[in-house]
Amino acid sequence: MLWAIAHHLLAFAIFGLLFAEFLALQGAPSQAAIRRIAALDMSYGVLALLIVIIGFGRANFAAKGWAYYSHNGSFWAKMSVFAAIALLSVPPTLAFNRWKRSATLADEASLRAVRRFFQLELGLFVLLPIFAAAMARGYGRF
Repeated sequence: MLWAIAHHLLAFAIFGLLFAEFLALQGAPSQAAIRRIAALDMSYGVLALLIVIIGFGRANFAAKGWAYYSHNGSFWAKMSVFAAIALLSVPPTLAFNRWKRSATLADEASLRAVRRFFQLELGLFVLLPIFAAAMARGYGRF
């Protein structure tokens, strides 16, 4: 049960950080705001790594075990969505690091592109609890 609690708390925290970054990018952020957003983004990355570790532990050591998860299409769909979100988070992270080191503020086109990545990430994030619920109820077993 502790594996599940930790996993769910991390998922909510990750969503909160992702949404906070998205909101912080509305308007033209100052250099100080970019540094704060970059710090949020670093926390987002750390929590994403933690949820992978906890999720791995949960899948291997919790009640259902790896045999249950490895033969479930909903599990693999959830993992695919999580991987897609992770890949979509790379360009914004690189942009934040570039903007943080630069003396000039981010231009509007770059901000629009980064916002688009966040919109895609948030849109995909909605699928995670859907696949998780399906997986928990045994949908997708093969």
